[in-house]
Amino acid sequence: MLVRVTPQEVCVPSTTVVIKWDTLGACPVSALTASGRPLGTGRIEGSALFPDAIAGHGLSEMVGEAAAPGLVPLCYLTEHPGGYHVYAQIRFYAEDACFVRTSREPAGEGPVVALRWLDPAQAAHAESELRLNNHLRYFRTHFAGTELEYKYNLEPTTDIWAASMELLKALRHGELADCRPEYREEFQIHRFDNHMFDVTGPDADRGYASFIPTVDGSHVLKRKWFSQDTFARREQLYPDIEVTPDGFEEYLRSTLGLDVRAMPPFRRVRYDVQCESMRTGHVYGIFFDHCSLLAAPEVVLMQCEMEYRRSRSLLDHDEDGVLREMERINRWLLDYLTERGWAKRGTFYSKRSFLRDAVNARPELAPNH
Repeated sequence: MLVRVTPQEVCVPSTTVVIKWDTLGACPVSALTASGRPLGTGRIEGSALFPDAIAGHGLSEMVGEAAAPGLVPLCYLTEHPGGYHVYAQIRFYAEDACFVRTSREPAGEGPVVALRWLDPAQAAHAESELRLNNHLRYFRTHFAGTELEYKYNLEPTTDIWAASMELLKALRHGELADCRPEYREEFQIHRFDNHMFDVTGPDADRGYASFIPTVDGSHVLKRKWFSQDTFARREQLYPDIEVTPDGFEEYLRSTLGLDVRAMPPFRRVRYDVQCESMRTGHVYGIFFDHCSLLAAPEVVLMQCEMEYRRSRSLLDHDEDGVLREMERINRWLLDYLTERGWAKRGTFYSKRSFLRDAVNARPELAPNH
């Protein structure tokens, strides 16, 4: 079955394509055999193609009731010089479907009904079958173990909920070129208390260690290695740490062999806007943060952070491309924030620096004071 739709790519070339059935309007449809023999044609409203993610009445009529249950949107094709780029379907719902590009170069030049693109499309799918046929396996991560992050200190009057909703709206409307909210993962909320320790030695371990509670009563230990605030920092998470707050410092000293200084614990409220580049498949988190000291809630750090998260891509291996795209998004985001009076400049100011500054200004806030 071939269903012709208006071009759905946000940009050309693209890595990710999302199709929303109810936006397609009336679509010309052709049924044919694998050898290209025509079986029939018709027009079907996009919203009626796959109601409840099952082939609708129009598709069923064209192929017969026996074959209809096996109909699914297998791929999306887009014509280019030399043939067609092919995108494999990786998520399929009653409302929409998501496709990721499998073809490095267009193939199968000629009329789409000639099906010259079919064999190359099947070969490309087979080449990546483990990634395509297993849930979320199509993601890859560049710079594993390293956090890449731009920051922006927010003005005290900024309402981070309203700011995150406005930014999400801007992404939905395409104000950041080539980007949209991440498919079906566009927004998350986090609220937790954080116990941070300044790691002062050994020299190779300088940075911080931070304990974050989990819902089962254990903790996640977040380690970051850095001597000064910067764009790229080594990062590692250690889940299922069975230590109570009164044993955090001893755990770091005795079990991990670290020299540490306890910092004032703080509460973090964070609204995460996930931004996906449809051109590259890279996903970036844009986080609006409110951190307040538990012992002095009036001492607050409010920031927006933009960091690389993951890549929805089978083909991309260009780490330098991530850095270039981050620079572009950083410029756009800084303009966006400053135009609204929410921030004045970019920074790499870390939470460790914030806590150090808070204790230097008010020594009584140090936990061991």
